[in-house]
Amino acid sequence: MPKLTIKETIPAGCDEVFRIVHNYSRRLEWDTLLQAAYLVDTDTADVGVVAVCVGKTALMGLEIRTAYVSFQPGKVAAVKLSSPAPFFESFAASIRHFNLGDGSSEIIYELNYKAKPAVLQPFLHPIMSRMLEWETRKRLRSLKLYVEENQNAVSVESSI
Repeated sequence: MPKLTIKETIPAGCDEVFRIVHNYSRRLEWDTLLQAAYLVDTDTADVGVVAVCVGKTALMGLEIRTAYVSFQPGKVAAVKLSSPAPFFESFAASIRHFNLGDGSSEIIYELNYKAKPAVLQPFLHPIMSRMLEWETRKRLRSLKLYVEENQNAVSVESSI
């Protein structure tokens, strides 16, 4: 089962970055992977909540439904596939946050997946790993840029 780990330093503390990442009403302001993102039957992410993410057209507009299995604000959130998805037999991801002591934080995104159909895994895994790593690096850089460009808004939002 392929596992990817991608890190990025963000110029804001863990609590602020965590709120931005899991605020689905504003997710499309920074997330370069998605054309739609929302939570099912609630406005607030938490354990058990299902999130729906729809990839951009260039990624075939694939819809992935995941359920939060861990949600510790400012520290970690993790999701796993909650319903069948094209090309994925399984999928799980976590986002961990670590304060760096200088007002910035490190975000570590880890994902594990297994492609389907099983017979094509030797072919699909290398391709999917390259695509997922590239897209994840791109979206974390976009998150960093979003935080840099909206530093005042991030500070205000974190004090509410």
